[in-house]
Amino acid sequence: MGMKTKIALGAVVGVVVIGAVSMSGGGDDSGSDKNSSASADGGSGGEKGSGEKDAAEEKESAFGGDGDYQVGSDIKPGTYRTSGNADGMCYWERAKDAKGEVESILANDNVTGTSYVTVAASDKLFKSSGCSDWETVDPKAEGGTPATQMKGDGGMFQVGVDIAPGTYKSSGNTDDMCYWERSKDAEHALESILANNNVNGSAVVTIEASDKYFKTSGCKDWKKSS
Repeated sequence: MGMKTKIALGAVVGVVVIGAVSMSGGGDDSGSDKNSSASADGGSGGEKGSGEKDAAEEKESAFGGDGDYQVGSDIKPGTYRTSGNADGMCYWERAKDAKGEVESILANDNVTGTSYVTVAASDKLFKSSGCSDWETVDPKAEGGTPATQMKGDGGMFQVGVDIAPGTYKSSGNTDDMCYWERSKDAEHALESILANNNVNGSAVVTIEASDKYFKTSGCKDWKKSS
């Protein structure tokens, strides 16, 4: 594709309801420039207990952050994580074929901070450009001491591993640039979204223990209130 494209699945400024996000699977016009649903901090952005090691440092890279990878031969289906990305230059794409057409895209995003992506066995190609290396993630893994606060531009957090469930508050947001999303998986399809919103002012959201991931972009830092 001549230009990087991305689907933020609801992170467009002013979009506050799931029904207004992009179509399932993340297809969109090539060259679109929407606000990313992942953002600014390297790593998970959560502040965990001092006794817990950084999972990213413990794992070896599964594959590099630049390249086209055929699913089943170059990489295996599964969930992967990239962190430490800056300035929204990390772009990834799940594709149903290698034609490079808009219709080929199943899901995609520009990432600042951290992103989790589940590559399905039915996917044919996974593209990555300008990203930190990807590592394999067990989506059922349990963390030692999940954080109770997170950076508002930290990107995507695994619930129960990176962050603890509970009610979080982010104050002082302006211009509807704060976007949050509760997700049931890391496929980045429309059906993945449990709830989402663009917020101006204070944002309060309850992350359930049954949620799998939480995305935050353009927000002030979140702190657990209950």
